Amino acid sequence: MAITTFPDSRWLHMIAATAFLAASAPQAGLNAQGLEGPETQNKIIGSEVGQEETNTAVEAGKVATAIDRTRENIGTVRKTSKLDKVDIVFLTDAARTEGGLPPAIESKVEQHQDDIAELRKEIEANALLFNAIDSRRVLTEDVLAVEFDDPGKVVIYAAAKPPD
Repeated sequence: MAITTFPDSRWLHMIAATAFLAASAPQAGLNAQGLEGPETQNKIIGSEVGQEETNTAVEAGKVATAIDRTRENIGTVRKTSKLDKVDIVFLTDAARTEGGLPPAIESKVEQHQDDIAELRKEIEANALLFNAIDSRRVLTEDVLAVEFDDPGKVVIYAAAKPPD
């Protein structure tokens, strides 16, 4: 009886490594952080996420000021990688389903439309901020402005209604 040997035994190592990777692949999905749990939604990437519902009339001054400061806040959004708190302010009467923005805010948005478009792109590129708004089902196109009023805290103003 003849014993067959292969001149290169690396093939056995390759098969073993492939089998190991195939066996561990299903476990990788279990380690991913999902957005289903309320605790996870409130603690996006180590940050507390809060929300508030209000009317545009109540927050008009703050929203207008934040829109005016959009250009300088774009750089801050770009550099932000850690926050203690993210507050999302839903301007429920400004949602598209409610007729849209009041004239004063709409005028500010039109004045700064290029800056707001750039801000939205930066939010999409920022994992922390994007996941925070996504956890509350806010579309980036509904974001009007952001305000970094305290160190470690951001307020995001959105013309939207909170999820049910």
